[in-house]
Amino acid sequence: MASSEIATRLKSEIIVAMKAKAKDRLGVLRMMQAAVKQVEVDERRDLSDEDVLKVLTSYAKKVKDQIKSYGEGGRADLLAAAEAELVIVNEFLPAEISDEELEKIVVGVIQETGATGPADMGRVMKAIMPKTAGRADGSRVSAMVKKSLVG
Repeated sequence: MASSEIATRLKSEIIVAMKAKAKDRLGVLRMMQAAVKQVEVDERRDLSDEDVLKVLTSYAKKVKDQIKSYGEGGRADLLAAAEAELVIVNEFLPAEISDEELEKIVVGVIQETGATGPADMGRVMKAIMPKTAGRADGSRVSAMVKKSLVG
């Protein structure tokens, strides 16, 4: 976990949490580090910042799914813990892209690709996702692309 600045920052935050005896924060940071390390082991290479962002974005998505499940299941105790976990994960992710900025990207890519309707959605999504990586949820991007191509 040496080639990524984000991974290095994660490691230093773990040390800070250990010194501060912040048990809950330390647990979340270690889970994040384990997720990154697992991908490194699986792929047998050091991860770049972009790769680490993908891992942490995926981790954040899992936590968001847990929050939704706990909310629907009426599990307030688990819901609070998952929400606190998401706050920590979000410290390492770039800020969410605004709807206005996302719309500009979508319109620009639709013009670039010459997309005319819903049949071109896959091509548009393929071009947009690298531009919004880690800053916008795929389902949010998909919904805006669909709206722009149909409307």
